[in-house]
Amino acid sequence: MFLKDVEKHEGTGSYSELIRRARSSGAPPSGLWHLFAFKPEMTEALAQFTQAAMRGPSPLPAGMRELIAAFTSRRNQCVF
Repeated sequence: MFLKDVEKHEGTGSYSELIRRARSSGAPPSGLWHLFAFKPEMTEALAQFTQAAMRGPSPLPAGMRELIAAFTSRRNQCVF
């Protein structure tokens, strides 16, 4: 992740707990979890936006949108 202040933030809530559990088991936490934990009040809005973009009405099928997202993530050297 490139946002070190976000990654270091000790938040509260379900995503902060997921981060703590992942770290305690030796697994690297998802970078997206850090964003959700940093601004938990925005998590629901972001989740709704993501669902609408990936699953809502579109001329592209959901599978193609997933492929575009995966390709973009890979090009950005993001493991998500």
